[in-house]
This record gives sequence, structure tokens and C-alpha cells, in this order.
Amino acid sequence: MAETRVAILMGSKNDWDVMKPAADALERLQLGYEARVISAHRTPERLVAFIEGAEARGVRVFICGAGGAAHLAGVTAAHTLLPVLGVPIASSELGSGLDALLATVQMPGGIPVATLAIGKAGAKNAALLAAEILAVSDPDLRARLAKLREEQAAAIPEEPLAKG
Repeated sequence: MAETRVAILMGSKNDWDVMKPAADALERLQLGYEARVISAHRTPERLVAFIEGAEARGVRVFICGAGGAAHLAGVTAAHTLLPVLGVPIASSELGSGLDALLATVQMPGGIPVATLAIGKAGAKNAALLAAEILAVSDPDLRARLAKLREEQAAAIPEEPLAKG
């Protein structure tokens, strides 16, 4: 695996199913990452220690997935100048994930969090957005992203049914 450039954080080990598409997309792009379970509320010291050491380990972008109150992305953003991408996760308590979406997207002015869609699509897009951010200064990664886009386009049929 390539050197770590992205950190995937989630508030609970149960969130891995939702966040795994981010890891899968990063692996497909040969982009190194580390994934951790760190709760903004239950393990705040672990979160701060992880953030403080992340840049020295090569992390350049954070992807944070959380449900419910969903403060993980915001707390992370408050402790770093690196880009933070938030992925709201639907919780079993309130269902649809709108609570997590609002908690993630409604950051106060001055502490930005880029917020993606609720769930697995948001996780995958967070990884792709992280790659786009990093590709600004990495021509090889930019080429891998372009190839991925071409492959996605080629996989879309022009007609809904195969002729035969």
C-alpha cells in the first residue's frame, strides 16, 4: 500500500460497513490510508492525540463518518488545518441520517467541513474528493482519477436493454 495520505475516522466500529466504500475507492486509486474508530464524545483524548500526530504520519485529508449528533468531523476540523470531509451516517435511533447531516453540515463560520451525502455514497465520494484534493499536486494520482472516470463512463450502456 502507498504511503498514508488519508485518515478515515468513524465514531463507532458499527460504522465500518458505511465507511468501507471510502477505503475501497482509496485502494482502487492506490492511495494510502489509515482507518480508526474514534468517538468525538467517548474518546476525545484519543481523537486529539490522533489528529496531532496525523500530519507527521503523512495524512493530508481527513474523512470523518458519524451518526446521531455527528460531531466527529467538526471536532476534527477544530484541531487541524488539513481538509476535513464529513460523511453523515444514519443511526438506528432516528433512521434516515438527517440528524447527522445537519450536525455535519451546519458548522459555524470559520471551521469548515466539506459535507458529503448520507451513507455509503457519501463515503465513496469523500474518498474521491480526497483524491481530487491530493491530485492537485500529484500528476500520477490525477492520471489514475482520469482513468477511473473513463472506466465509469464506459460502464454505462447507451441502451437500457441488450439487443439479441
